[in-house]
Amino acid sequence: MPWGTLLADGETVARYRAQVLQRGPDDCWWWLGAITDTGHGSFRAGSHTTQTSRVVPAHLFGYRLAHGADALAGGLVVRHRCDHGACQNPGHWLPGTRGDNNRDAAARRRLAGHALTDVRGAAGRARAVQAAIAAADPERLDEAIAAALAAGNPSGAYQDSIF
Repeated sequence: MPWGTLLADGETVARYRAQVLQRGPDDCWWWLGAITDTGHGSFRAGSHTTQTSRVVPAHLFGYRLAHGADALAGGLVVRHRCDHGACQNPGHWLPGTRGDNNRDAAARRRLAGHALTDVRGAAGRARAVQAAIAAADPERLDEAIAAALAAGNPSGAYQDSIF
């Protein structure tokens, strides 16, 4: 994949950024575009006219935008510290192996009230947050997002992360 070409295309970068609801440095930055069945963002990078068009996971585009085209060498993946696949906050990402990512998920999917235990699944959670953002009064955006996240945990139980 021509990551350097995709990342150097100003129009592509602008389209990516337009699909990210950037919030505070510690908050999730929600992807507003297409969502895959795994709850990750999906992004058409490049251009049909230059024959560089590729559909890529949004977080992979964002990670390479933040860290360079050659980031993630050797088969590394992007891990989400927040466990929200649709999150585009570079501060919530770290590189690791697929095994690291699987161990993260196994350790946290049993925590009450955690993102990985959402009754809607990852895609349902991401789409619910998108719908809440779209319908929210801009002055009450944080409340709308919090309500959308809480709706996936009908028991209301919560357990702090072990990390």
